[in-house]
Amino acid sequence: MIARDHKGRVSFGRIEVIIQVLIVANLLGFAIETMEGISEDLRRGLEALEALSVAVFCVEYVFRVLLSRPRLGYVFSFFGLIDLISTLPSLFAFGWDLRSLRVFRLFRLLRVFKLARHGPAVRRFRRAFQLAKEELALFGAVTLVVLYLAAVGIYQFEHDAQPEVFSSVFHSLWWATTTLTTVGYGDAYPITAGGRLFTFFVLVIGLGVVSIPTGLIASALTRAREEEKEARDRKES
Repeated sequence: MIARDHKGRVSFGRIEVIIQVLIVANLLGFAIETMEGISEDLRRGLEALEALSVAVFCVEYVFRVLLSRPRLGYVFSFFGLIDLISTLPSLFAFGWDLRSLRVFRLFRLLRVFKLARHGPAVRRFRRAFQLAKEELALFGAVTLVVLYLAAVGIYQFEHDAQPEVFSSVFHSLWWATTTLTTVGYGDAYPITAGGRLFTFFVLVIGLGVVSIPTGLIASALTRAREEEKEARDRKES
């Protein structure tokens, strides 16, 4: 039921299905806790679920550390850190009134990333990001440059006409972000002819900002599926 892959990563087999259900129950419980007027019985039930979850996740973490090769490889890996950070705040809060530290309860939401360890579809997504990481990194850098240039451009066109809205390049970054992502909240918009013409070009570029990474990931997902199929065929043959 417990297995290890060629990289030393531990898989708990069918037990992972139970862990997935427990994670989803935790996320749902976290949302219910924020509701006003829930009954005391329900609140106690959610506290019991939290206690059970912390116990299970702690046992899971210990077993993964003991069974992983190398052990420190898991401890300092992305999922190892997520497992630790998402559990420790709840573990230390038991029995103490840490109202001033409630912000750390947000770390419980990191448990959603624990789901990313399970399931072939998620593994394909992770492999796709690995295949396209260089292209995505380059595109991210170019996007930041374009974002800055858009903020500078709209500042030059609109500052004199709307000094309270586009008071600086930093204030203009909000407009640049919403425009490049084609969201356009409407709280900041150009009123000059030059600003509107400039906005047109920024919107055209924004279409590429949205579509290019989608294409890169889709292409990488196709490659990941092909790799998975080839590995399965080799295993069967």
